[in-house]
Amino acid sequence: DARDALTDAGVRKELAKQPVATFPVAIAFARVQAPDYASYSSPPDSRYRTGAYSLITVRDVETDADLQRIANLPRVAGIAPLRRILLDRELNTDLELREAAAKLHAGMLLFYTFDTQFQTDRHVVPLGVITLGLFPTRVERVTCTASAVLMDVANGYIYGVVEATSKSDQIANAWSSEQAAEDVRRRVERQAFVDMVDQFKSEWPSVVATYDRQPGTR
Repeated sequence: DARDALTDAGVRKELAKQPVATFPVAIAFARVQAPDYASYSSPPDSRYRTGAYSLITVRDVETDADLQRIANLPRVAGIAPLRRILLDRELNTDLELREAAAKLHAGMLLFYTFDTQFQTDRHVVPLGVITLGLFPTRVERVTCTASAVLMDVANGYIYGVVEATSKSDQIANAWSSEQAAEDVRRRVERQAFVDMVDQFKSEWPSVVATYDRQPGTR
Protein backbone atom coordinates (compact mmCIF):
# COMPACT_ATOMS: atom_id res chain seq x y z
CA ASP A 1 0.00 0.00 0.00
CA ALA A 2 2.81 2.39 0.84
CA ARG A 3 4.51 1.65 -2.49
CA ASP A 4 1.24 2.18 -4.37
CA ALA A 5 0.76 5.52 -2.68
CA LEU A 6 4.20 6.65 -3.88
CA THR A 7 3.69 5.39 -7.45
CA ASP A 8 2.18 7.57 -10.16
CA ALA A 9 -1.27 6.37 -11.23
CA GLY A 10 -0.25 5.70 -14.84
CA VAL A 11 2.82 3.73 -13.79
CA ARG A 12 0.79 1.81 -11.19
CA LYS A 13 -1.67 0.81 -13.91
CA GLU A 14 1.12 -0.59 -16.09
CA LEU A 15 2.76 -2.45 -13.22
CA ALA A 16 -0.56 -4.08 -12.33
CA LYS A 17 -0.94 -5.72 -15.75
CA GLN A 18 -0.55 -9.50 -15.85
CA PRO A 19 -0.10 -11.81 -18.86
CA VAL A 20 -3.34 -13.33 -20.11
CA ALA A 21 -2.44 -15.14 -23.35
CA THR A 22 -2.48 -18.95 -23.28
CA PHE A 23 -0.32 -21.35 -25.27
CA PRO A 24 -0.26 -22.47 -28.02
CA VAL A 25 -0.79 -18.83 -28.92
CA ALA A 26 -1.96 -17.19 -32.13
CA ILE A 27 0.02 -14.05 -32.98
CA ALA A 28 -1.26 -11.10 -35.01
CA PHE A 29 1.36 -8.89 -36.59
CA ALA A 30 1.40 -5.36 -37.94
CA ARG A 31 3.85 -2.79 -39.25
CA VAL A 32 3.37 0.77 -38.03
CA GLN A 33 5.03 4.01 -39.13
CA ALA A 34 4.62 7.76 -38.68
CA PRO A 35 1.27 9.21 -39.81
CA ASP A 36 2.84 10.89 -42.86
CA TYR A 37 5.02 7.94 -43.85
CA ALA A 38 5.60 7.33 -47.56
CA SER A 39 8.30 5.61 -49.59
CA TYR A 40 9.41 6.14 -53.17
CA SER A 41 7.88 2.89 -54.43
CA SER A 42 4.85 2.48 -52.15
CA PRO A 43 1.40 3.13 -53.66
CA PRO A 44 -0.83 5.72 -51.92
CA ASP A 45 -3.25 3.02 -50.73
CA SER A 46 -0.54 0.95 -49.04
CA ARG A 47 -1.28 2.34 -45.59
CA TYR A 48 -4.18 3.03 -43.23
CA ARG A 49 -3.43 6.59 -42.20
CA THR A 50 -5.63 8.22 -39.62
CA GLY A 51 -4.60 9.37 -36.18
CA ALA A 52 -1.20 9.32 -34.49
CA TYR A 53 0.40 6.68 -36.71
CA SER A 54 -0.08 4.63 -39.86
CA LEU A 55 -0.67 0.92 -40.35
CA ILE A 56 1.26 -0.29 -43.40
CA THR A 57 -1.02 -2.72 -45.18
CA VAL A 58 1.24 -3.81 -48.06
CA ARG A 59 4.41 -5.80 -47.46
CA ASP A 60 7.55 -4.07 -48.65
CA VAL A 61 10.68 -5.94 -47.59
CA GLU A 62 8.98 -8.74 -45.66
CA THR A 63 8.40 -12.17 -47.22
CA ASP A 64 6.18 -15.15 -46.48
CA ALA A 65 9.29 -17.10 -45.54
CA ASP A 66 10.15 -14.56 -42.83
CA LEU A 67 6.73 -14.87 -41.25
CA GLN A 68 6.77 -18.64 -41.57
CA ARG A 69 9.90 -18.68 -39.43
CA ILE A 70 7.82 -17.17 -36.63
CA ALA A 71 4.81 -19.41 -37.30
CA ASN A 72 7.07 -22.48 -36.99
CA LEU A 73 8.27 -21.59 -33.50
CA PRO A 74 7.28 -23.93 -30.66
CA ARG A 75 3.93 -23.17 -29.00
CA VAL A 76 2.86 -20.79 -31.78
CA ALA A 77 -0.57 -21.75 -33.10
CA GLY A 78 -0.38 -19.44 -36.10
CA ILE A 79 0.42 -15.93 -37.27
CA ALA A 80 -1.85 -13.54 -39.20
CA PRO A 81 -1.55 -9.94 -40.47
CA LEU A 82 -3.82 -7.11 -39.40
CA ARG A 83 -5.84 -5.92 -42.38
CA ARG A 84 -7.38 -2.53 -43.10
CA ILE A 85 -10.88 -4.03 -42.97
CA LEU A 86 -10.40 -4.85 -39.29
CA LEU A 87 -9.93 -1.17 -38.38
CA ASP A 88 -12.78 1.26 -37.99
CA ARG A 89 -11.39 4.26 -36.12
CA GLU A 90 -8.33 6.47 -35.60
CA LEU A 91 -5.05 4.88 -34.57
CA ASN A 92 -3.92 6.72 -31.46
CA THR A 93 -2.68 4.01 -29.08
CA ASP A 94 -1.97 0.28 -29.13
CA LEU A 95 -5.61 -0.32 -28.13
CA GLU A 96 -6.87 0.02 -31.71
CA LEU A 97 -4.40 -2.61 -32.92
CA ARG A 98 -5.24 -4.94 -30.04
CA GLU A 99 -8.95 -4.65 -30.79
CA ALA A 100 -8.26 -5.58 -34.41
CA ALA A 101 -6.09 -8.51 -33.27
CA ALA A 102 -8.92 -9.69 -31.00
CA LYS A 103 -11.15 -9.99 -34.07
CA LEU A 104 -8.65 -12.57 -35.31
CA HIS A 105 -8.81 -14.32 -31.91
CA ALA A 106 -5.09 -13.73 -31.46
CA GLY A 107 -3.61 -13.89 -27.98
CA MET A 108 -0.53 -11.80 -28.77
CA LEU A 109 0.23 -8.86 -31.03
CA LEU A 110 3.65 -8.39 -32.63
CA PHE A 111 3.98 -4.93 -34.11
CA TYR A 112 7.13 -3.48 -35.60
CA THR A 113 8.49 -0.37 -37.25
CA PHE A 114 11.45 0.77 -39.34
CA ASP A 115 13.43 3.85 -38.29
CA THR A 116 15.38 4.62 -41.47
CA GLN A 117 17.77 7.55 -41.71
CA PHE A 118 19.36 8.94 -44.89
CA GLN A 119 22.61 10.88 -45.07
CA THR A 120 24.17 12.24 -48.25
CA ASP A 121 27.83 13.16 -48.70
CA ARG A 122 28.44 15.32 -51.75
CA HIS A 123 31.69 15.03 -53.70
CA VAL A 124 32.61 17.92 -55.97
CA VAL A 125 33.99 16.30 -59.12
CA PRO A 126 34.46 18.45 -62.28
CA LEU A 127 33.97 15.39 -64.47
CA GLY A 128 30.43 15.17 -63.14
CA VAL A 129 29.62 18.39 -64.97
CA ILE A 130 31.27 17.23 -68.17
CA THR A 131 29.23 13.98 -68.21
CA LEU A 132 25.97 15.82 -67.45
CA GLY A 133 25.56 14.19 -64.08
CA LEU A 134 26.25 10.62 -65.15
CA PHE A 135 29.40 10.44 -63.08
CA PRO A 136 28.76 9.31 -59.48
CA THR A 137 28.77 12.41 -57.29
CA ARG A 138 26.91 11.39 -54.14
CA VAL A 139 27.03 8.71 -51.52
CA GLU A 140 23.72 7.73 -49.97
CA ARG A 141 24.32 6.39 -46.49
CA VAL A 142 21.27 4.63 -45.07
CA THR A 143 20.86 3.28 -41.55
CA CYS A 144 17.79 1.35 -40.42
CA THR A 145 16.74 0.08 -37.02
CA ALA A 146 13.88 -2.40 -37.02
CA SER A 147 12.10 -2.59 -33.67
CA ALA A 148 9.30 -4.87 -32.52
CA VAL A 149 7.09 -5.18 -29.44
CA LEU A 150 5.35 -8.40 -28.40
CA MET A 151 2.19 -7.48 -26.51
CA ASP A 152 -0.75 -9.22 -24.89
CA VAL A 153 -3.90 -8.56 -26.90
CA ALA A 154 -6.11 -8.56 -23.81
CA ASN A 155 -4.47 -5.82 -21.76
CA GLY A 156 -1.27 -4.58 -23.41
CA TYR A 157 1.12 -6.49 -21.16
CA ILE A 158 4.53 -6.44 -22.86
CA TYR A 159 6.33 -9.76 -23.17
CA GLY A 160 9.42 -8.36 -24.81
CA VAL A 161 11.06 -5.91 -27.19
CA VAL A 162 13.59 -6.76 -29.91
CA GLU A 163 15.48 -4.66 -32.43
CA ALA A 164 18.22 -4.89 -35.03
CA THR A 165 20.20 -2.32 -37.02
CA SER A 166 21.63 -2.45 -40.53
CA LYS A 167 23.47 0.14 -42.61
CA SER A 168 24.83 0.54 -46.13
CA ASP A 169 26.46 3.06 -48.47
CA GLN A 170 25.66 3.46 -52.14
CA ILE A 171 27.08 5.80 -54.75
CA ALA A 172 24.42 7.71 -56.66
CA ASN A 173 24.34 10.42 -59.31
CA ALA A 174 21.99 13.20 -60.22
CA TRP A 175 20.10 11.04 -62.71
CA SER A 176 19.53 8.00 -60.52
CA SER A 177 19.63 9.36 -56.97
CA GLU A 178 15.97 8.69 -56.14
CA GLN A 179 16.00 5.12 -57.41
CA ALA A 180 19.44 4.51 -55.90
CA ALA A 181 18.25 5.73 -52.53
CA GLU A 182 15.17 3.52 -52.80
CA ASP A 183 17.25 0.48 -53.69
CA VAL A 184 19.56 0.90 -50.74
CA ARG A 185 16.62 1.65 -48.43
CA ARG A 186 14.96 -1.62 -49.34
CA ARG A 187 18.19 -3.54 -48.98
CA VAL A 188 18.98 -2.06 -45.56
CA GLU A 189 15.42 -2.45 -44.25
CA ARG A 190 15.35 -6.02 -45.52
CA GLN A 191 18.52 -6.90 -43.63
CA ALA A 192 17.33 -5.15 -40.47
CA PHE A 193 14.02 -7.04 -40.62
CA VAL A 194 15.73 -10.44 -41.11
CA ASP A 195 18.05 -9.72 -38.19
CA MET A 196 15.08 -8.63 -36.06
CA VAL A 197 13.27 -11.89 -36.80
CA ASP A 198 16.44 -13.76 -35.81
CA GLN A 199 16.48 -11.84 -32.54
CA PHE A 200 12.79 -12.63 -31.97
CA LYS A 201 13.46 -16.34 -32.54
CA SER A 202 16.30 -16.31 -30.03
CA GLU A 203 14.14 -14.59 -27.40
CA TRP A 204 11.02 -16.70 -27.94
CA PRO A 205 12.18 -19.74 -25.87
CA SER A 206 12.51 -17.53 -22.79
CA VAL A 207 8.98 -16.15 -23.38
CA VAL A 208 7.62 -19.69 -23.52
CA ALA A 209 9.61 -20.79 -20.48
CA THR A 210 8.38 -17.80 -18.46
CA TYR A 211 4.73 -17.61 -19.47
CA ASP A 212 3.61 -21.02 -20.71
CA ARG A 213 1.75 -22.58 -17.80
CA GLN A 214 1.60 -25.91 -19.60
CA PRO A 215 4.96 -26.15 -21.34
CA GLY A 216 5.41 -28.71 -24.06
CA THR A 217 5.69 -29.12 -27.78
CA ARG A 218 3.10 -28.18 -30.37
